[in-house]
Amino acid sequence: MTQAIHPSAIVDAGAVLGSGTRVWHFAHVCAGARIGARCSLGQNVFVGNDVRIGDNVKIQNNVSVYDAVTIEDDVFCGPSMVFTNVYNPRATVARKDEYRPTLVRRGATLGANCTIVCGVTIGSHAFIGAGAVVNRDVPDFALMAGVPARRVGWISRFGERLALREGGHARCPHTGELYTLEGGVCRLEQASAPATRALAAS
Repeated sequence: MTQAIHPSAIVDAGAVLGSGTRVWHFAHVCAGARIGARCSLGQNVFVGNDVRIGDNVKIQNNVSVYDAVTIEDDVFCGPSMVFTNVYNPRATVARKDEYRPTLVRRGATLGANCTIVCGVTIGSHAFIGAGAVVNRDVPDFALMAGVPARRVGWISRFGERLALREGGHARCPHTGELYTLEGGVCRLEQASAPATRALAAS
């Protein structure tokens, strides 16, 4: 399976795109970018040189993925969400040697119009609500909302809210997968075979 690149998109020589990846209208992928298989880059998406994107990543319209951002497999980037790479930018001060790396771990969702302040890690399968501003690390399976973003709950791999309390356990209402919460850390203890197959096929 080859890539599908819209005629209006620009993919600079040297960029690597995996099999089945689609690049839509007016997108621009810089020469140093490395993008995995089965990804979708929506209209007006920009991908910088020092960017690594895994497999099956969905980047919706009007998202810029700047240098020093790494996105693992199965991540969803909602429309017009924002990455940054300089913490204290000034037009008159060159700070390209001060980029702070941002890591988005597997399966995370970054909601529409949210902002990820550089230098943080977004945990696996975390869910950042629309319009939230993230300025610190986010745990796995955390549901985040607000400005600045605060954890307002926990969420399953399938995007269902979990009724979890410290020291307790809860099941995803969609898949039945079992999650526990100990010491503020949410863990998937019992994966559902059908759910795992569905995630792998998505």
